Amino acid sequence: MSSPAKNESNSPAPAEEKPAETKPAETKQAEEKPAEEKPAETKKAESTPAAAASPAAASPAEASSSAQAQTSAESGAQGGILPGQHWTQQPINDADSSYDSDIASSTNSLTSSILAYRTISGRTFHSDRTPAEYWGPNDEKQTECMDIQHHAFTLLLDGALYRAPLEVDKIQKVLDVGTGTGIWAIDFADEHPNVEVIGTDISPIQPGWVPPNVFFEMEDATQAWTFAENSFDFVHMRYLYGSIVDWNQLFREAYRVLKPGGYIETFEADSAIYSDDGTIKEGSPMDQWGKVFEEGGRKFGRTFMPVSENVQRTGLEAAGFVNLVQEDFKVPLTAWPADKKLAEIGAYCHLSIEQDVEGLILYTFQHIMGWSSVEVHAYVAHLRRQMRDKTVHPIGKLRLIYAQKPL
Repeated sequence: MSSPAKNESNSPAPAEEKPAETKPAETKQAEEKPAEEKPAETKKAESTPAAAASPAAASPAEASSSAQAQTSAESGAQGGILPGQHWTQQPINDADSSYDSDIASSTNSLTSSILAYRTISGRTFHSDRTPAEYWGPNDEKQTECMDIQHHAFTLLLDGALYRAPLEVDKIQKVLDVGTGTGIWAIDFADEHPNVEVIGTDISPIQPGWVPPNVFFEMEDATQAWTFAENSFDFVHMRYLYGSIVDWNQLFREAYRVLKPGGYIETFEADSAIYSDDGTIKEGSPMDQWGKVFEEGGRKFGRTFMPVSENVQRTGLEAAGFVNLVQEDFKVPLTAWPADKKLAEIGAYCHLSIEQDVEGLILYTFQHIMGWSSVEVHAYVAHLRRQMRDKTVHPIGKLRLIYAQKPL
């Protein structure tokens, strides 16, 4: 079995892979902008659901014919997507709808280690729900999921918050686009107390006590930004999949607000689950995850597949950025690797999904793709069972690119 790995390339590259003292946070509202959500932090899809009818009581021959017709309808569904009804017809072991004892123990330990650390550091990640429309929830359960993802990302980058070659003694102002819970901005501000860090999002879910050099503003990244030209030394954005209508416009705005010589860094993932060893079978819950998200993104007008569609490199180059450096990662989504570091990353990725898998899929599967609540919950039960199967080796594909605005 091949283990997850990363690849790095410099431009040009093929399109394919080519406590500091705290204070209350200030929340400034961007000038009359339509509210629209950003993502959070977490790593595919293709589809369209097809309804399958259950055969009525019939003779053996009729039942066989009906079953074959249903199977044919499912296998012929556009993009290989199984209808939501499929999952309600599969048997579910009651034990699969709750945590296994070993998973529960591991989950509790991992959760407390992260969230207790944040509490000890004086960071409270409470959130107030808002009616802003976005594919992911912004309640406390989901924000904890985002913070767990952040921990996995920093492990992936060997404890670093970014890859760009910043001259930290010279930078003055940093922008975190789609800041979510604000955890990246807070950590960056802690590391660089002399740098002003601004985090933007359409949802005010950031904590109330933050380092004195952090400010949060409500801003819709899909609209024209309210910041002046040449005002930032570094623009950071991460996990915006499923929230951006025009990626080229996004990168043009980043180019505009960056100072000459400033850097941008974009870290994205496909909303799909893969395996390098064939352990994820076609039609399985993990296989269907990506297909449904991909089709949902098409219907929603916001791709969930930025890595596969190469939107980062394409948009950065079109905006005028130079000196692009790209890293591609295959990240384990459960703790299956033998490598200790990768297994730890996989454990946190698994935990982030288990934390709120319903919240991750509810909007896309139910409101966009038309699944019923019963179908969504049945699918979730099957997905959880597969994710706890240690013979399955799921990975996610992530891409990090940093680039520079010419001097």
